[in-house]
Amino acid sequence: MSKLVRGFRDVFGADADALSALEAAARKIFALYGVKELRIPTVELKELFVKSTGDSTDIVQKEMYAFEDAGGRMIALRPEGTPGVARAYMENNFAQVAPLQSFFYIGNMFRAERPQAGRYREFEQIGAEFLGNASPAADAQAILLLKDIVKAFGVNNYKVKINSLGCSVCRPAYRQQLIDFLSSSKDTLCERCQERLERNPLRVLDCKIDGERFRQTAPKQQLCPACVEHYEEVKALLKGKIDFEEDSSLVRGLDYYTRTVFEFQAGNTAQNAIAGGGRYDTLIKSMGGADVPAIGWALGAERTVAARGPVAEKPSKKVFVISMDKSCNEVAFNLMQDLRSGGIITEGGLFDKSIKAQMKQADKAAASYAVIIGSSELESNTAVIKDLASGEQKSYPLAQAVETIRNF
Repeated sequence: MSKLVRGFRDVFGADADALSALEAAARKIFALYGVKELRIPTVELKELFVKSTGDSTDIVQKEMYAFEDAGGRMIALRPEGTPGVARAYMENNFAQVAPLQSFFYIGNMFRAERPQAGRYREFEQIGAEFLGNASPAADAQAILLLKDIVKAFGVNNYKVKINSLGCSVCRPAYRQQLIDFLSSSKDTLCERCQERLERNPLRVLDCKIDGERFRQTAPKQQLCPACVEHYEEVKALLKGKIDFEEDSSLVRGLDYYTRTVFEFQAGNTAQNAIAGGGRYDTLIKSMGGADVPAIGWALGAERTVAARGPVAEKPSKKVFVISMDKSCNEVAFNLMQDLRSGGIITEGGLFDKSIKAQMKQADKAAASYAVIIGSSELESNTAVIKDLASGEQKSYPLAQAVETIRNF
């Protein structure tokens, strides 16, 4: 009863601080790009993910937390954010408000995959979606937005891969080429890839078991003129602004991608993607909406934190307020609030404890200074400020305590 469910975790301490720092960095960059927040629900109808993410994907076939609720509906915990954003775009008639919309989301996703180091069944994603813009500039902007967030957070050792998957004009021929190529090795494919072969052969190239065997020798996508023009303009817009490499084997793991796809990778492990995304021009129409071009990406928060590694944080100035007598409690309490209003991290309030116990707690809290109010301080309207590192202490006018500590 008191144990965690396998694959889930409590997040606290340095891990919680790092995730908060990443979220804060992302919000600042989103604001610079004019991208607005959209908070999508954790639970959606299961059908939403089957129709959008694709029934041949690992997410839908074996990783989704889906169940029947009390009302007899088949619902699912969201395994990714894009379908929810697309649904919200249609259901709230965002297109009628403005043809072009851009949103970001920050939230937890759920996938029932086997837990591994750095991979949990509940994990955080930060994502961005640009809807209504078919221009290659939207592709470039989405990639550079992601780069700016990764850079702002302090991840420097990463590489970017891009590719084009073509469109409904040139994809069918490539799909058949892949089927023909892979069919001769069908008996050697894993069970999942044998099922994928006819439905979505590109997914074989993304398979963790078979993908590596075929990526280099498989037929390459021959783009139609329109896709070539789009892809070349994306690369031209990115040139000089971000280092990237083209990877014709990059397909990503979702069925809805068209044209541009990209991935940010860090580290040398097989699971080295910290973020990725692509264009999905047909998704909203396939969900029953209008013909709306779109592009988006998702960043794995935990993987991005791991890619940055530990950071020596600048110690924050923290104060611990101590009351030496019950008659001093109200003044000490008011001082705590004044310090916080002045932007100073403040703890205290253990006024029912002995002076020794309060000082001991100040040390445990890693406070920089203790502010002590006793009966003599109450009479003289002063406060003793003690430097807990050096042990030096001095009395200051109570009214100047906040400004004095701020200037230390």
